Amino acid sequence: MEHAPQPSFSRNQTGAALFIGSTALLMLGLQPILLGELVETRIVTMEGVGIVAMGEIMALGIGAALSDAVLPLARYRLVTVLATLAAALLDVLTCNATSDGNLVALRAMAGLAEGVLVWVATSIIVRSRMPDRLAAVFVIVQTLSQSGVAASLAQWIVPRGGWQGGFLALALTTLFSAVLVPWLPPQLKPLRAAAAATSKWSAAAVLALAVAFLQMAANGCLWAYLEPLGLRAGFDAQGAQTVISAVLLLQLAGGIAAALLVRRLAVVPTLCIGASVVAAAAGGIYLLPPGATAKFALLCGVFGFAWLFLMPFNVALAFRGDASGRAAMLVPAAQLLGSASGPLMASLIVNGDDASAVPLVSIAFAVAAAASILLFRAQTRHVSENEWRTS
Repeated sequence: MEHAPQPSFSRNQTGAALFIGSTALLMLGLQPILLGELVETRIVTMEGVGIVAMGEIMALGIGAALSDAVLPLARYRLVTVLATLAAALLDVLTCNATSDGNLVALRAMAGLAEGVLVWVATSIIVRSRMPDRLAAVFVIVQTLSQSGVAASLAQWIVPRGGWQGGFLALALTTLFSAVLVPWLPPQLKPLRAAAAATSKWSAAAVLALAVAFLQMAANGCLWAYLEPLGLRAGFDAQGAQTVISAVLLLQLAGGIAAALLVRRLAVVPTLCIGASVVAAAAGGIYLLPPGATAKFALLCGVFGFAWLFLMPFNVALAFRGDASGRAAMLVPAAQLLGSASGPLMASLIVNGDDASAVPLVSIAFAVAAAASILLFRAQTRHVSENEWRTS
């Protein structure tokens, strides 16, 4: 895998970057708890909670994508401090939200600041010696951070301080990222100056980002409606939540497996098989008769494992499509936008409380991801043949 030459980062430097990026993504794992409390206390309506959730995720993706284009890499440490302070301030201001509109605006602005922090982590990942493996470690750190903070909120903070206490805890955790800035590498080199200066994007690079987007859209829409699908399968509310907790553990297992195997497995076949597995799991959930709770839990476990297992392979595919690393820089943004777009598309076919058709949307996105992977393979083969003929 060829990418920008950069001195090897120390463990402290990579650890600080991964923690900062994981802190920026904490809200993704905390949304069910904090937004659920906002609905229960009637700060936000049931209709508005989906807009709040999707708005922050979309803003995160946009912030991560725009940062690489508009922010000065030479002053990325200062940018990190400013983004951390902005995100923490917006978390505090969220405690004063009184309506859907307030909350959507505050969380969207917070998402933009959080996107900058994701850009910081990604900038270091793509410049490391093994970016695909470090991306897998990043997925593991994200999952552990979200699980740990979510458990703390559910068990101690929210019962005592309410949803405001939850956002204050999020602000304090975010502020801690500023303390870690001195541990970041003092400077980062541009991504292969000659290639980065070229404005033209190859079809392979675009297809690699499309795969990341479509794959996460397939995962996101199924995950967003997993609880109502569990109720349809025959679980009670507590049982459905237990299945979700088990899926989180299997996601972690998938991330660990990816860290061990991402440099040993062929990227294109792995992603294609993975997309097929997600489609099959969604199809199985759609076809399950009521009462098949054990089969539902098994299919959810397969889906959860595949979800995080495949994410680091998106980075590897992006480097295949663009050796300069520009496409790899945008993989987290594509994944976040896919995570937001999947549930949004699924919401269009939900009929009242009936989410039974949601797996069909997941299947459609997974099939589109598999098709994009095959197109990527065809495109890269075509380019390689042309290079061989002209050499």
